[in-house]
Amino acid sequence: MPIAIALHGGAGTLRRSEMDAAAEQAYRAGLARALEAGHAVLRAGGSALDAVCASVCALEDDPLFNAGRGSVYTLDGKQEMEAAVMDGSRQDAGSVTGLGCVQNPVLLARAVMERSPHVTLGFAAAEDFARREGLDMRPPEYFHTDKRWQALLLEKERLASGGKDEDIPEDRKHGTVGAVALDDQGRLAAATSTGGRTAKWPGRIGDTPVIGAGTWADGDCAVSATGHGEYFVRAAAGHEISARIRYLGETLEQACAAVVQDDLPRLGGTGGVVAVDKNGRVALPFNCEGMYRAAIDGQGRATLAIYRGEG
Repeated sequence: MPIAIALHGGAGTLRRSEMDAAAEQAYRAGLARALEAGHAVLRAGGSALDAVCASVCALEDDPLFNAGRGSVYTLDGKQEMEAAVMDGSRQDAGSVTGLGCVQNPVLLARAVMERSPHVTLGFAAAEDFARREGLDMRPPEYFHTDKRWQALLLEKERLASGGKDEDIPEDRKHGTVGAVALDDQGRLAAATSTGGRTAKWPGRIGDTPVIGAGTWADGDCAVSATGHGEYFVRAAAGHEISARIRYLGETLEQACAAVVQDDLPRLGGTGGVVAVDKNGRVALPFNCEGMYRAAIDGQGRATLAIYRGEG
């Protein structure tokens, strides 16, 4: 069997003209590290689930990306992180929401899947479970970045002056990390993690922890999404891609294009997905300015890109 992996570090990038060379290099290096973390697991014969968790942990630990250490702030100046995993070989899933002190939310989502009777846990109950499971916990200052705090202040100022929620600047609108993989046993898996949206209402739950919306894996494909979560929930985006493959006989690329380029824009949603199918084919579509993305498909072809037209 071929092995394949794809990941994203969020959609809605800065325009190329607004990204300085040092920042661009740092983003590309972060994507490369995360890709290697997951691909190394696959090369060693590890599972797709282990691979996607390795990639997402690398992105959660990198403050450049809106997940884990680099999470954005809610309207009241706090952080509420979310994550999900799905094992396509068993169609088993776990997700978490409302976290403020768990270093790697994706590992807690996996613990919920593997060591609890539930699919989703949230807020204080989820953090209590993380402590019982011995996961690494961090104080609030670990998750603070000046960049995210300034983004919150700018967004609150924009909203106070009459700006609308849907008009949030693109580089503040989307921010999620995720990975999908196919291992040498033919198993598919997906993992997604996010800090949410800058200045979101406290208690808001996005598409990442909603299984079938921002995260999905089964025997046909695995999908991880990034974008305006409310629209991915309404479109059941991850599951819809799988359903189009299963019931309409579409290729992975066709199914992803139908959802990302047609269904989501029709509702008003922007963003993108990374997806891989059971044959090792990879799709990386998005409908906004750009998407931080990297992949190695089943034929060993590598992609690492940020802007539209790359890769």
